[in-house]
This record gives sequence, C-alpha cells and structure tokens, in this order.
Amino acid sequence: MLILKRLRVSILLFLMITVRTNAIGTYDIIVALDGSGDYKSIQSAIEVCRCFPDKRILIFIKNGVYKEKVQVPAWNNKLSFIGESMEHTIISYDDYFNKINRGRNSTFFTYTLLVEGNDFYAENLTIENTSGPVGQAVALHIEGDRCTFKNCRFLGNQDTLYVAGQNTRQYFDSCYIEGTTDFIFGAATAIFDFCKIHSKSNSYITAASTPDGKPFGFIFLNCELTADTGINKVYLGRPWRDYARVAFLNCRLGSHILAVGWDNWSSPAREKTAFFAEYGNTGPGARTSARVDWCHQLSEKEARKYTKENIFKSLNLQEPSVKEWTRR
Repeated sequence: MLILKRLRVSILLFLMITVRTNAIGTYDIIVALDGSGDYKSIQSAIEVCRCFPDKRILIFIKNGVYKEKVQVPAWNNKLSFIGESMEHTIISYDDYFNKINRGRNSTFFTYTLLVEGNDFYAENLTIENTSGPVGQAVALHIEGDRCTFKNCRFLGNQDTLYVAGQNTRQYFDSCYIEGTTDFIFGAATAIFDFCKIHSKSNSYITAASTPDGKPFGFIFLNCELTADTGINKVYLGRPWRDYARVAFLNCRLGSHILAVGWDNWSSPAREKTAFFAEYGNTGPGARTSARVDWCHQLSEKEARKYTKENIFKSLNLQEPSVKEWTRR
C-alpha cells in the first residue's frame, strides 16, 4: 500500500509539472520578477544567450513591470521575446532628451528597448517610455533587419517608435502605437498591418527619413487611426528627410485627421521629392478633396503593389522568405 501511495504521489507530481510546462510552452529561458523563472531581468537573460545561434532562442517573459533599459546586441540575433500578456508584461524606462544630456543626438540614447540583432521577434509585450511630455523620448528603437512585432503596445509621447536603418525591414502585426509628435519615425521599410495608431496631441503621426531610391518607406495597411478626446488637428505625416515615403491603404481615419492631410516640414522643396500616398481609406478623416495637391491618391493598379511580399522583396536583399520571418 505504501508503495502504491508513493507511486500515486509521484504520478500526481509528474502531471502537475506537465500541466505547468504545457501552460507556459516550451522555452529556452524564462524571465520572472518573482524569481520563479531562470532570471529576474530581461537583460540578464539576453546576456547568457549564444551569439549568432544556429536556431531561434525563445525567451518567455512572465507578467510584471520590468524597469530596465534593454539592449539586444547585433550578435544576439534570432531572439524571440514572448510575453505572458500584452497588457501586463511591460518593459519600462523613463529616459528623455534633456535627461540623457549627450548633445544634439541625445534622442537616440533615450530608448527603453534597443534591438540591433536581426530576425528579432516579439509578441504579447508592452514597451513604454514613461518620461511624459518632456520632449524626445523613445520607447522602441530598432536597428535590426527582419524584425517582427505581433500583438504589442508601444507607449510614449514624442518619438515613441524609431524604426531605423537604411536597409532594414520591420513588420508590425496587430499592434497599438501611441504618441504626440513624430511618434513613428525613421528610415526603415516598415509595414503596420491591422494596427491602431493613437494620437495624444495635435501634431504629426509620422516623420519618415526614407533614403533616396527606396520604393517604400512606412506602409499602413488596414489600420485604425484614433485620438484622445479634444484632439482635432493631426497630420498623417511630414518628411524628416527629402525622400520620405509614407502610404495609408484601407485604413480608417478618425475625425482628428486634418483635411489637408500632410505637411512639408517648412520645406516646399520636399513637396517634389517626398512621396505621401493614400488609397481606399474610410472614416471622417479620409476625405481627400482638400488634401495638399502634392500628395498622391493611388490608382487600383498602383495599390496592388502594396503587398507584404512585394514591399519587402523590393530591397533585393538575400533573406529567408517573407512569409517565414513575418509569421513566426
């Protein structure tokens, strides 16, 4: 009888462990603030990862507010951050331009999360800069190529999301992005697919710096543009550099979007070099009759070029298939 009881206890314990493993999934590293994982901080988990790994490294991050400035170096490619839940797995920091005090380029040191490694993947996370409306303060700064974010939130004010790199491709699927001024900016080719873009002040959503010769810059597909109560004078974007390219296709634009749509950043010459486009948008902010005369209303034929595969393949870089790296 004693042997049978011990056997039953052993089986019960085994089943309990199995249930716990199945509930969390199979991961290489688990991060938990309460000490129930392998590490208590995200940066500690990154630092034990193999450099240039042969296969993807999966890091599960349990719910909690991780107050840390996180860097994914270039040699830590193929990393995946999987949060327990988008609302409660939060990476948070509060650096901003004047606090950093590193001269005119201080903006680029204010990130909460910096991703330099290629083939990075994140899901079910919130990345926030909590410094408030105090000037430039980046939440997510991406330098890596083929980076994907699914079901994530990016919270901040000015310069929330910096999508950098002249030859980088970044994909945002079902994400929430909020900010005040130029809160999506940079030189990358980036697709925002079924995302919510939320304005917190009367200002500008995008500030692209697309390099000359690139066929695509920021592309918003099937997105919803919303705003705080009382916000009613928001531009879709302005050109941070001469050849900025931004397009909104099949999006719902709220009443906060100005009838003119776009701004030239006090540079009439950029009206001839920037490419700002729209197609098939709906909502009170989608009326195009009063748009600036230098923006583009795409034809159906032109709009058909704006597919994920065509956009990312246009850079002619050797890579895994687009389907593979955007759907991990």
